[in-house]
Amino acid sequence: WVLPDTVDEDITIGATGAGIENLLEQVAGDETGGLTIVAFDSRETLMTAVEEGDQDVALGLAFPEDFFSAVSAGETTTVSVMATADLPDELRTAMDSFIKEAAFATSGSPLPVEYQEEILGVDRLGDQVSLREKFRPLLAFLVLLIEMMSLAGLIASEMQQRTVTAVITTPATLADFLTAKIIFGALLAFVQVVILLIAIQSLGTAPLLMLTILLLGALMVTGFALIAGAFGKDFISVLFWSMLFMIPMLIPAFGLLFPGTASVWIRAIPSYGLVEAITGTTAYGEGWAEALPNLGLVLAWTAVAFIAGLGILRRKVQSL
Repeated sequence: WVLPDTVDEDITIGATGAGIENLLEQVAGDETGGLTIVAFDSRETLMTAVEEGDQDVALGLAFPEDFFSAVSAGETTTVSVMATADLPDELRTAMDSFIKEAAFATSGSPLPVEYQEEILGVDRLGDQVSLREKFRPLLAFLVLLIEMMSLAGLIASEMQQRTVTAVITTPATLADFLTAKIIFGALLAFVQVVILLIAIQSLGTAPLLMLTILLLGALMVTGFALIAGAFGKDFISVLFWSMLFMIPMLIPAFGLLFPGTASVWIRAIPSYGLVEAITGTTAYGEGWAEALPNLGLVLAWTAVAFIAGLGILRRKVQSL
């Protein structure tokens, strides 16, 4: 709840200079396009605002008093760009283009080139969600991963203590034992993650879809828990094998905090579809149609994890 619950897509720029307000209005147009211009009376007040972050000013532009006349006469003039050391380089480059555009506008000449912007991937401009809304569903994903470690530890301990051997000497078969582990592991993860999402009010606008996603996620982590539990011999080895799965599977989750088109190798990580489905449903209000491709990925990886986990665990039990 401490995380920010609002998103600010605007960049505030301070400017000073004789009659510069009209020029900036002409160049920037309306202020709904992500750029807000704030006029200052003097260079000193602008410098103070940039240094102290007053009015959320990201950087300052100090136009010389002879800017209009110099540009109109075709003379070279210098504009001071005031920025702090932590200002991103891409914003500095953007200001260079902004100043050149201002010079063309002042001289009455059109820009020598036109450009057309094409957004690749999903364009979230104007539809961004806050850091809190992005982070809340990731807590659910983290619970699933922790439950994977818990089940892996339980399976490893039963293997080392020969509990499984004692069970299969009864009328219960190995298939019964493995089925019981799958049901217990999936329910353990599913119930706890549902309780968490209800507590933090993150079931989204489609609770049935969200519950389906969580159930598939619980089944997927159960499959990987079977693999980790089969290889684990003690707490340290279980921790090692669990982390071997957990660390790569966390990459898509943290990638959602920094929007952009995911790389091919990130999409190949088993948790990618699960994280995308959880976040899309809770944060962006997506429905079944948008979630189906990601659900298909989760289902495919669940099948792979179960085939590998059950095969490895079955051979391990038979060797006891």
